[in-house]
Amino acid sequence: MKRFFTLAMTLLLCAAGFAQEATIKWKTEVQHIEDAMYSIVFTGKIGSGYHTYGVDNPDSPTSVEFDEPQGYSLSGSLYELSKPSDYEGMKVFFNEIKIAQDIVLLQDEAVIKGEISWLSCTETSCISPEFFNFSVSTANAGSSESVPVKTQEINAGNTSVTAAEEESRGFNWALIIEAILWGFAALLTPCVFPMVPMTVSFFMKGSSSPAAGRFKASMYGLFIVLLYTVPISLIILITRVVGGDAVTADIFNWLATHWLPNIIFFIVFMIFAASFFGAFEIVLPSKLVNKSDRGADKGGLLGIFFMSLTLVLVSFSCTGPIVGSVLIKATQGQFWEPMIAMLAFSVAFALPFTILAFFPSLLKNLPKSGGWLNSVKVVLGFIEVALGFKFLSVADQTYHWGLLDREVYLAIWITVFSLLGLYLLGKIRFAHDDKTEHVSVKRLALSIAVFSFVVYMIPGMFGAPLKALSGYLPPISTQDFVIGAGSSAQASSTKESKYDLHLPHGLQGYFNLEEGLEAAKAEGKPVFVDITGHGCVNCREMEARVWSDPKVLDILSNKYVIVALYTDDKQKLDKEDWITTESGDVLKTLGRANSYIARTRFGVNAQPNYVLLSPDGKQLAPVRGYNLNVQEFVDFLNIPFTE
Repeated sequence: MKRFFTLAMTLLLCAAGFAQEATIKWKTEVQHIEDAMYSIVFTGKIGSGYHTYGVDNPDSPTSVEFDEPQGYSLSGSLYELSKPSDYEGMKVFFNEIKIAQDIVLLQDEAVIKGEISWLSCTETSCISPEFFNFSVSTANAGSSESVPVKTQEINAGNTSVTAAEEESRGFNWALIIEAILWGFAALLTPCVFPMVPMTVSFFMKGSSSPAAGRFKASMYGLFIVLLYTVPISLIILITRVVGGDAVTADIFNWLATHWLPNIIFFIVFMIFAASFFGAFEIVLPSKLVNKSDRGADKGGLLGIFFMSLTLVLVSFSCTGPIVGSVLIKATQGQFWEPMIAMLAFSVAFALPFTILAFFPSLLKNLPKSGGWLNSVKVVLGFIEVALGFKFLSVADQTYHWGLLDREVYLAIWITVFSLLGLYLLGKIRFAHDDKTEHVSVKRLALSIAVFSFVVYMIPGMFGAPLKALSGYLPPISTQDFVIGAGSSAQASSTKESKYDLHLPHGLQGYFNLEEGLEAAKAEGKPVFVDITGHGCVNCREMEARVWSDPKVLDILSNKYVIVALYTDDKQKLDKEDWITTESGDVLKTLGRANSYIARTRFGVNAQPNYVLLSPDGKQLAPVRGYNLNVQEFVDFLNIPFTE
């Protein structure tokens, strides 16, 4: 048991570590200069193949943001201690970068906290900006003559940060939790649940000792994890090695935004839902299943592997839709998210087999198979229907078809979940359902939760923001009627534009960076660049939960010229707006052009990301990502600016 848990957690942590591995490892130390003057020195060891930029780089500087000073004050600005190299006309750092900030101590000692941010690039591409949180005390200060000092050296990917900070760096914990929940849900399907006690009993009775049975069951669970995780990992890694970051990003962007995969995903979800409702059963070819089953007769670990493969194949009619749901959603994030999602799903799916093998007495407490299993399957079918419309909505927004405006989308969800509530109360029955003589307390509790959700959605038909669902709904600008907003929620929401796009909350702005910069020069204002996308769930959540705050709206409306760069929009550009890349590719759509600008100019390839520019295009602060802390966003926007 302990070995299995250790192995499972090791796999999960290794994968998470891979996703979070930083390109620079930082060491922070304090040196005493004289009297109350100290120097905070940051030394970064740069990973092989990468280079980074100095503190004076106009576009992508290495910078340090200090927390509110307590007991000290900053003296001067950040400066470089190491000498940069000349690389293609730019000053860059290879192998090591050393920077420092002087402070004046106002009391006996102080703790200095803050965040380093930087951009690392290879010869061909740059990755998203990275961050490192530091905390050092002047009590541990050495002298300026390089006296050994107490240091703090931590891999930036392993720093202790809040959940919001973690998400802003790209690790999608919500997806991991959702994958785990789907893994447990898959166990409660008619294809899988009856096999749990049968499989565990086989291992316990067919082994020479209880210890041998537990070992075999642990390996069985491990093989299940590998069968779900390794194939998708190999596909992604091979694509990444052969094509590089840009190719992987393009593939994921195509999957997330192009009408063809989104329509296919929508149809697949509807087919899966129909299967869960009992219209038909999705099964793999019997020849494949039988061949795997014959392999299970072999002894040793090979036989256990084939037993695991047989379970995966036999249960496909129930787990296939769930696995598909997890993978499809994961491909809309960073390249590593499908691998992590599958690892989380498969660990949750395989865990009960091992737990029950270690504690076989728990088998007595398992509920018996029955009609409740089919009810679980039907409930999952309703959820599949609701989730499937999200993909149709993405295609609709990206290509401006006008099929699924916000109120139409909400009407569908209200209907679907109302039917689910009626099903839980026994008012609707499907072909394989048992007759419900009475409503159990569990069904009643679930139906109350479902109908409460329906009641919550109804005000959205009249323009309520529904912040909890903001990431899943079409933008409110697509809604025809909003109470208090006249006949159209999108009236006067943008400057004159040749693009059929709108900003949320009645904000005005541009959808072309050059147009925005020209307007900024004319108005003497800085530029707020919103790197966003129609299919970006986190973008909608930021707009609903952060942008909607009165303080944020006031700053965006009055202080900035807003430029929204939709990286997935399919509108055709006028010929004079086409962009030719270094490799000679001609970018003819708005989304591809904006995606190229985001990657090459700002070093980001995901949404949402926010950039502050001066009217002449100089970056004023590090790029900011997804973070629902309103006050931090206000502080980000309130960066000092003078013409």
